[in-house]
Amino acid sequence: MTSFDAIVVGGGHNGLVSAAVLAKSGRNVLVLEAAGDVGGAARTEEFAPGFRVSSIAHLLNRLHPDVVTTLELEKHGLQIARSAFVPSVALSTDGPPLVLHGAYGEVLTGASPTGQTAWKDLRAQLLRYAGILKPLLARRPPDLSGMSLLDTASLGQTALALKKLGKEDMRDFLRVLLMNVADLLDEQLSDDRLKGLLAFDATLGSHLGPRSPTSLLGLYYRLAGESGGAAGAQILPKGGMGAVISAICVAAEKAGVTSRTNTPAARIIVEKGRAVGVALASGEEIRARTIVSAINPATTVFDLVGPLEFDTGFIRKVKNIRMNGDAAKLNLALDRPPQFAGVDAAGHKGRLVIAPSPDHVERAFNPSKYGEFSPEPVMEITLPSLADSSLAPDGACVLSAVVQYAPYALREGWASGRGKFLNAIMAQLETYAPGIGKTVRHAELLTPADIEARYRMPGGHWHHGELQADQMLMSRPVAGWSGYDTPIDGLFLAGAGSHPGGGVSGAPGLNAARRIIAMKG
Repeated sequence: MTSFDAIVVGGGHNGLVSAAVLAKSGRNVLVLEAAGDVGGAARTEEFAPGFRVSSIAHLLNRLHPDVVTTLELEKHGLQIARSAFVPSVALSTDGPPLVLHGAYGEVLTGASPTGQTAWKDLRAQLLRYAGILKPLLARRPPDLSGMSLLDTASLGQTALALKKLGKEDMRDFLRVLLMNVADLLDEQLSDDRLKGLLAFDATLGSHLGPRSPTSLLGLYYRLAGESGGAAGAQILPKGGMGAVISAICVAAEKAGVTSRTNTPAARIIVEKGRAVGVALASGEEIRARTIVSAINPATTVFDLVGPLEFDTGFIRKVKNIRMNGDAAKLNLALDRPPQFAGVDAAGHKGRLVIAPSPDHVERAFNPSKYGEFSPEPVMEITLPSLADSSLAPDGACVLSAVVQYAPYALREGWASGRGKFLNAIMAQLETYAPGIGKTVRHAELLTPADIEARYRMPGGHWHHGELQADQMLMSRPVAGWSGYDTPIDGLFLAGAGSHPGGGVSGAPGLNAARRIIAMKG
């Protein structure tokens, strides 16, 4: 029977980060991945002959700086430079687009002078307020039931940062913290294009509309992340998101991590309340004194361990995690690059957003509450082959889009609804890029149900659980167990379902590994 110091179940980016950090601490680490390749939803995959695309996540916007430095990713081929920041283009049918340049709108073009001033003030405010939450996202959440000195110091630093805002800003921070994003935007901005873009960003990947309570938290979460050392910056990596995975893989290999693909875990072996190994689908058993699950927490609890090993209170909490996805992924193989009206060449290499106003985003959200897709969906579009010609044949183009709203449990079922939804998406694209429909060589639409099946994400939710106020920080994945530990000794959680959540940050994997090292697990 083979044995290791640690076994990591799940070879997504968080699992790989956790494995690499553990291996760098001197542990003998094995990664088990059920798919044929590691990387999970951040892989670069071929979806049509000669056309490759980032599978689900297609922009790098919150890779944690500690992950980059700890694993020396830039030495292993990852290129993150300010020159690679892509603009965000708010498309419009009523005139020219509005463009946020640099790190999330350091420069705004296409708006009136009054609009530019209003945005400058709001951006500075959002960054200040996101900075209060930023330290909490970068470390293990404090254990409120048994505060250690480190936990106390962490909360003290947050309180000090809040105090440093000054009385007026501190009061305003507390006022707006749990607001809906639409109300804040209406208070400070008048340009519907800008408000629509911000409303879209605040709700992307969540079952929320701009007027849903606490939706502003989504914007703080985005701005608390960094790429290239700048808050809110977004990058289209050369080679797709798979290039990020490749750099992490090199770091893991150099640290001595052993990886096995096409090797699904069937069961986590628990003896006398302690995780001691993993049984594979093949029947093989592998032992380790530390088991790290970097997959969905509900899958870990119900499928790999089994509910009988936990108390009923814990099981009830895990059952109640909301994790039904609302976003679909569209990949198009095009004969030639599309032309979005009014967008220049630099804009086409950036991030194109169809979200004309907060009201439009809200109307797009409403049907999903009743199990229906949006007839006028909002979406984030990239054309990655314009910046990296290796992703498409000569002269051709790849279009990658994240589309909302597409409920996991479509009332009519995705078997009959898929074609209708694709038609609705293409109609929207045709409005902003006339003639695009005639250039489509192949279309791949991944609904939340498809994402669940292909990437083993229950509900098709890429955050492995809604990022809402009651499922964040000390309540992620569930209250009482937010610090990567579980009720099973020797079993830890390191996936997106753990704090601080999804997106390609690597923070859950990094923080979980640090927790294990601190416990000498």
